[in-house]
Amino acid sequence: MNMHTVLIGPAGASPEDVLAVARGNAQVRLAESAVEAMAAARRVVDALAAKPEPVYGVSTGFGALAVRHISPELRAQLQRSLVRSHAAGMGPRVEREVVRALMFLRLKTLASGRTGVRPVVAQTMAALLNAGITPVVHEYGSLGCSGDLAPLAHCAQVLMGEGEAEGPDGEVRPAGELLAAHGIDPVELREKEGLALINGTDGMLGMLVMACDDLARLFTSADVTAALTLEALLGTEKVLAPDLHAIRPHPGQGASAANMRKVLAGSGLTGHHQDDAPRVQDAYSVRCAPQVAGAGRDTLAHARTVADRELAAAVDNPVITEDGRIESNGNFHGAPVGYVLDFLAIAAADLASIAERRTDRLLDKNRSHGLPPFLADDPGVDSGLMIAQYTQAALVSELKRLAVPASVDSIPSSAMQEDHVSMGWSAARKLRTAVDALARVLAVELVAATRALEIRTFGGGSPAPATAAVLAAAREAGVAGPGRDRFLAPDLEAAYVFVRSGALVSAAEQVTGPLA
Repeated sequence: MNMHTVLIGPAGASPEDVLAVARGNAQVRLAESAVEAMAAARRVVDALAAKPEPVYGVSTGFGALAVRHISPELRAQLQRSLVRSHAAGMGPRVEREVVRALMFLRLKTLASGRTGVRPVVAQTMAALLNAGITPVVHEYGSLGCSGDLAPLAHCAQVLMGEGEAEGPDGEVRPAGELLAAHGIDPVELREKEGLALINGTDGMLGMLVMACDDLARLFTSADVTAALTLEALLGTEKVLAPDLHAIRPHPGQGASAANMRKVLAGSGLTGHHQDDAPRVQDAYSVRCAPQVAGAGRDTLAHARTVADRELAAAVDNPVITEDGRIESNGNFHGAPVGYVLDFLAIAAADLASIAERRTDRLLDKNRSHGLPPFLADDPGVDSGLMIAQYTQAALVSELKRLAVPASVDSIPSSAMQEDHVSMGWSAARKLRTAVDALARVLAVELVAATRALEIRTFGGGSPAPATAAVLAAAREAGVAGPGRDRFLAPDLEAAYVFVRSGALVSAAEQVTGPLA
């Protein structure tokens, strides 16, 4: 064992395991306890398969076709047909990290010993992950109930040596060729195994885990950009006082206020809100930054709780119980995951909205307290960051559309047998878009705030040591400062990479120490 290998036992997985496999290309290994648990559950399935009484998932059809008893000689065909017919996705390919997360989480559930598959099925899936073989999965096909059926079926098909997959070289090839090239034998599925491979919330859960990781970084980034803007607007840091936030003890709010205090420590620019045009209070977008970002943090904490519970679960239907029964259930319904995916999209949209309002304030000479219009070098000749704010506003508008919940929708399927579905996969897909858009919105605020701070320094202002460190790191990363108009898109893209990668937070932490 080494730090690049994730050991999979029967007791679930951690978010760190998911990220290591999905994004870090970690190897996986099945614990002996997992192999034993799978073998024991398989003996239950084999015993039930030998009986004349029909058992759902073992010796019957599926969904609305579950009324038919399938004879033993047709059961292998039944599993193959299930996978082939359910591999019905359409649209663009899903990202490699999403497919690896999906496969890992399905493998985690197989290893629980609750699904009744043979160990060889899980071992083959582990071999695919370790070989860097990634099934081609499509954008559309999951309703988030009875699991992420189509996405998982495309993965199961590759286990059978069918369909298409991307090799470690990035080339898409027939799955049979890739398996042969890596010495992996295709699996001949037996009773229950096809169903067990497709009946889980793994796709939406994998995307939730990755979104939580991304948003944790972006919430901290938003605290930093909000602090930069407060300083550039000569605002007061008194609203960040710990005792004020203790009066309203939301944990996220307190954490965001503490981050902003650390970033602004030692500033010679804050507190000058009475100098030019006296103002008793800063605008809401500045003064209430910890309240809004903090509410998002608390939403994220709830989402992580749901993800942790789901990571500890074994989602399948039917399942093998501890006392050896095989029972149908509704645990595959994606509602718990779908709800928090939608909650996070709402939080991302609102955080972007308040960041855009701060940016607009920096660019408006009537509200920026002495800064030039649009932070332009020669206003009128130069437009400065005028259109950068347009781009930011377009992103915020898109985020508001993405915040419309997917989980409140449902559409009946399978001849009304599956008459209420979660749309959790759809919630996860739009959240991924929202997370990326939020990073771009914060990048525009960063560009504006650092430019404004640099203009303040030209007049003799002294920024806080942490904001000075962020300013220097941003310039080194290719985010240019004040000056005549130039091709702006590369600056915005460099700022986006600076934010998305975590470099913004790291730059501040070089002075502040760890931020929440």
